[in-house]
Amino acid sequence: MSKYSQITEFLGYFLDNEVRKTGIQKVVVGLSGGLDSAVVAVLAQKIFKDDLLCVKMPSQYSSQNSLDDADELCRDFNLRSEVASIAPMLEAYEAMNPELDNLRKGNFSSRMRMSTLFDISAREGALVLGTSNKSELMLGYGTLYGDLASAVNPIGDLYKSEVYELAEYLGVTRSIIKKAPSADLWDGQSDEADLGYTYAQLDEAMKLYVDERLPREEIIKRGIDAKMLDMIISRIFRNHFKRKMPVIAKLTSRTLNHDFNYPRDITL
Repeated sequence: MSKYSQITEFLGYFLDNEVRKTGIQKVVVGLSGGLDSAVVAVLAQKIFKDDLLCVKMPSQYSSQNSLDDADELCRDFNLRSEVASIAPMLEAYEAMNPELDNLRKGNFSSRMRMSTLFDISAREGALVLGTSNKSELMLGYGTLYGDLASAVNPIGDLYKSEVYELAEYLGVTRSIIKKAPSADLWDGQSDEADLGYTYAQLDEAMKLYVDERLPREEIIKRGIDAKMLDMIISRIFRNHFKRKMPVIAKLTSRTLNHDFNYPRDITL
């Protein structure tokens, strides 16, 4: 059995178990036309069939190619989908805040998409599936309460380069695999341009630092660029708050996340 057939089988069990033990039988995923959401949608379709709803949430800045790619994926894998544009909300907020820069505009767009998705999940009686990969989570390359929000995330322990390989195994639409990664948050936005390096370069370094726990000096000896490595280490620790629940001030003998730490799926 190949690496990605094993991963696919395991993630199928993971999704089935983590969703259904809540008593919920349906899931929703935000489908952007990008790689990560495409992989999550294909994985989920194997388990939930018509109990999966893919939601396309374009804004006025979304590229037509992304919309076309999302539509093609839905046709290729017979995915049930609907469109819920965030353009009216974003346009109204831009009119109220003409000084919005790209970062604020991107964060607001991401949060509007997740608010929309969670509302649709309430309508459907479904759980929201996450689409953030390990590269994004480690670097903090995501919006708190935006694309980082979800109930269950099947790809959060796969680096972006591994998500590409899984997509190849799953037969994800070629146009999605081949295009440059972008969250379509504003005109011309590119993930790798924002980060300053390719995901292949970043992932090679993170595997050594995060997974193998090698010291900085040893990683540099292996040919990793020191400036990039320092940026990675800085981002990992600077953005750690995005990977944790909000810190609660301890005032009593039993405080959430301090000494009241039951497992997420505890039952009576």
